[in-house]
Amino acid sequence: MTKKPEKTGIGASRVLRTKIKKKSGLKESSRRWLERHMNDPYVQRSKAEGYRSRAAYKLIEIDDKYKLLKPGMRVIDLGAAPGGWCQVAAARVKSDVEAPSVVGIDYLEMDAIPGTTILELDFLDDDAPDRLIEALGGKPDMVLSDMAAPTTGHRRTDHLRTMYLCEVAADFAMSVLQPGGHFLTKTFQGGTEGGLLDVLKKNFRTVHHVKPPASRDESVELYLLARDFRGRAISGAQDDS
Repeated sequence: MTKKPEKTGIGASRVLRTKIKKKSGLKESSRRWLERHMNDPYVQRSKAEGYRSRAAYKLIEIDDKYKLLKPGMRVIDLGAAPGGWCQVAAARVKSDVEAPSVVGIDYLEMDAIPGTTILELDFLDDDAPDRLIEALGGKPDMVLSDMAAPTTGHRRTDHLRTMYLCEVAADFAMSVLQPGGHFLTKTFQGGTEGGLLDVLKKNFRTVHHVKPPASRDESVELYLLARDFRGRAISGAQDDS
């Protein structure tokens, strides 16, 4: 593995570009993925700035554009591991370390995050929604979901499995959000989210597809942002975005 200085598109600092030798023992596809990951400017920036993942910048970029997270808000983060989104949310809502207003949930183990209550639990468990609300101490102002199903390598299957998580997250959000609250979830391009969009448009004032710069161009990943929850009792309303 060799390194040479190279400028990146993020910031003006010079970084070391890592080259992994073809005789490293890795499969070629794995070698290319690892090399791309290690040289990703967002990965390098996350390490320098103390974020747990490059995904933190996706939420930062979306929030910078739409001004969603405000001091005093209560936030639930679904599929929170390794914790990048919790870090961003806790900082932006100024969550109290002693009485956190951010709750993250994941079946994967996570280290503690200041200003965040972490539940090591599968969101799909029957008691997960009640435990989230109990931990938060009330209804949230925003529900975040960066959940994605483990990939199988079959694009259609992966899309359907992640869309299921997206739909479950949306159903949860609409059952717990405060009026005026927001919902942000990962989805994949693939054409099966029409039904979900219809439901969101009936229950939120605006619904957008968002692809932040930190989401790789070649990725089929998108985010659905539903803003200003009307209240689930309202049906048949049309999106006015």
